[in-house]
Amino acid sequence: MTQKLDTSVRAIREWLQRSVKSLGNHSDRLNAINVFPVADGDTGTNLYLTARAGHDAVSKLESDDIGGFLEVAARASMESARGNSGTLLAVFLSGLSEPWRGHDRLTASLLSKGLERAKVRSWSALSEPVEGTMLSVISAAALAAGSTLAHIKTDVESRAALDTVLHQVAQASRMAVRGTENELPSLENAGVVDAGAVGMLVILDELCAAVRGTETDFESYDGFNGYRVQDPHVHLIQNDDQGVEVMCTITLDALGAATLRGQLDRVGDSVIMSPVNPTGEEVYRWRVHVHVAEADMALALIRAQGEPVNISITDLCTHDG
Repeated sequence: MTQKLDTSVRAIREWLQRSVKSLGNHSDRLNAINVFPVADGDTGTNLYLTARAGHDAVSKLESDDIGGFLEVAARASMESARGNSGTLLAVFLSGLSEPWRGHDRLTASLLSKGLERAKVRSWSALSEPVEGTMLSVISAAALAAGSTLAHIKTDVESRAALDTVLHQVAQASRMAVRGTENELPSLENAGVVDAGAVGMLVILDELCAAVRGTETDFESYDGFNGYRVQDPHVHLIQNDDQGVEVMCTITLDALGAATLRGQLDRVGDSVIMSPVNPTGEEVYRWRVHVHVAEADMALALIRAQGEPVNISITDLCTHDG
């Protein structure tokens, strides 16, 4: 097994490509169990479109830097992020890329550092992070990588060490998905696991498979509650949410970002703010996401801080994804 490991940019490129394909294949099933934070049936679609934006940005990029390569994909994903799940995916990719920059090979220690950074970035991006979601899977993956690495007796920079960590990350992520049903009342009532959590598992499984040179066992996903193909779109009977989802990109300094987050927290929920890239000293482009009763309410607050671009407004009502 270990002699097949590909730890270069080639594997990262393969991972992004495989993730897009698999998220596309699973989008209908992810949409069907999309209950939290709103039952709008679009988690699979949002993850697929966000991942595709990242992949497309690096499809012709030549680089030996695994972190720099992934950073370009993460930035493109952030600029085109769709919904809660897509935004968190982009934040995850951005965090993962940070410790990898300047390296041409993935190692067990780099994987652990990347997952830990992705966990911190993902949890801090939300004003009110919630267990039983994508966050649970990201946390489980980071914990598994760190604890496994700490107990490896051989060379932690070896391919064997990386293979061991990848195996444990995959196992822990799968267990975290199974646990989501019991962590949120809305999921327990619907009898399903979290759609975003399954989507994150797809991404992590494809990372492990791309590096290890194996195929992902998607048949085992049928064991997740509500995920069998014949199950109905549970979100169709769960959605009673009203309002809109507002997303945009805006350039802010740290004070402006903190002020805007606080204001959006008071008028809406599902607030996510994450820096895309620096535009000057202590000034960043921020991707903003919020659910509010009326779009004008959020846009007025946003425009009071700066000039937003890439604005999207989506009704929080049931649709086909």
